[in-house]
Amino acid sequence: MMRIKSKVWIEVAGEPVFGRGRRYLLEAIDRYGSINRAAREINISYRKAWSYIKAMEERLGIKLVNRKVGGKNGGGAELTEEAREFLRRYGELEDQIRRYANRKFKSIFKE
Repeated sequence: MMRIKSKVWIEVAGEPVFGRGRRYLLEAIDRYGSINRAAREINISYRKAWSYIKAMEERLGIKLVNRKVGGKNGGGAELTEEAREFLRRYGELEDQIRRYANRKFKSIFKE
């Protein structure tokens, strides 16, 4: 059985700013409350995760992650409301593109 697959990402000035991998990073930060733990979850270094966050924030022009500096109870991170709204919209975009691609695929290939 044939299936259609698509990949969506957002670019700003020709530079990638957001896609599936970076979505996974933000979702993991939200789940674990930690950039370090989120980076391990998606198999990238903390340094790479932090560089992705900085690049996304700069290119999108919004703050995505609030960091809490370590101390007695350790540090942490949490998504901003803007980040949660951006994730919601991106998920909606992906979902609509997937549905459209599936409909077009079925109509063209008569599956």
